[in-house]
Amino acid sequence: MRKISFYLSVLLVLISLSGCMYPEGNLTQNQVPYKNQLDSVQSAVDQYKEANGGLLPIKTKDAETPIFQKYPINFQKIVPEFLAEPPGNAFENGGIFQYVLVDAETNPTVKLLDLRMAETIREIKMRIKASGYPPFKEKIADNIYTIDFKKIGYKEEPVAVSPFTNQNLHFIVSSDAEIYIDYRSDLYKALKSESHDFEEGEDIRHILVNDSLFVPAYSLPYTIDQDTREPIFLAN
Repeated sequence: MRKISFYLSVLLVLISLSGCMYPEGNLTQNQVPYKNQLDSVQSAVDQYKEANGGLLPIKTKDAETPIFQKYPINFQKIVPEFLAEPPGNAFENGGIFQYVLVDAETNPTVKLLDLRMAETIREIKMRIKASGYPPFKEKIADNIYTIDFKKIGYKEEPVAVSPFTNQNLHFIVSSDAEIYIDYRSDLYKALKSESHDFEEGEDIRHILVNDSLFVPAYSLPYTIDQDTREPIFLAN
């Protein structure tokens, strides 16, 4: 009986330790963006494109889909022929990132979209739907408003962590109740730190994408104010 009791004790300890260790390892694998993973997917995309007459391994999206969400990579088309398996941080493999293409028509380039933002947006929309109306607070541009989160049951304002600066970004709402993330603070920093020749009326969001692994997901188009040289919303 003592031997049985001893082995049971050891087994329980091992189970306890494995339970503590797995989530941390899984967290590292599923929630950290690694450039070598993007490089491997980029290579697979390039090989697929060459083997298929210029076609891209992407999922079909509606023409009205926002540009940075429009070209998600379809891993079923490149696995296992061009890639052993989706990266551990990809949504398809239990991760928090969606792999997408930017410049799909001219220079297809692999980037990451953080899906945690989508979860928060989904929750905000559910609360708005339950309340029956968008809780507009302050008008910040034509048809764009800040959100009175207390009116939909939040004790504290939810935020999105910027993949570019790690700063907190605000959620905003359009007059038709669509939820977006406000990247003006990120754009302001990028404009101040890099030389550029943007003109008013030109979408400036690519300044965030060029030297980053990420895309500004769930964003509205922005341009530059010709007088202040600061980012403003691009009017439709």
